[in-house]
Amino acid sequence: MDAGAWRLSARALAPGRTVTFTLSRGERSLPAFAVNLGGSVHAYVNACPHAGNRLDARAAGLLSADGRLLACSVHGAVFAPDTGVCVEGPCPGARLERLVVTRDGDDLVISAA
Repeated sequence: MDAGAWRLSARALAPGRTVTFTLSRGERSLPAFAVNLGGSVHAYVNACPHAGNRLDARAAGLLSADGRLLACSVHGAVFAPDTGVCVEGPCPGARLERLVVTRDGDDLVISAA
């Protein structure tokens, strides 16, 4: 497995759940997260395009109140989970940096593009 990849059991990321982790990109460490919404897993660098802070910098977590969208707990930006595009808040049209999610047997492997 690539040194810049992160692996977890697909069963550990049940629908409606999120997980945070750190990926390596060369000399840099990237805060990241994966989310399973509706049976689809998506992963992104955990940095809001509006101000660069972690989406979960405050205790609110990574999901909107209804659990259907991704949300920045600092300035209220809301993102579509399948595209990472900001659909509401201070950075409309901006997008989260997507990570690559692949399946390897019963595991998910997440890596920087």
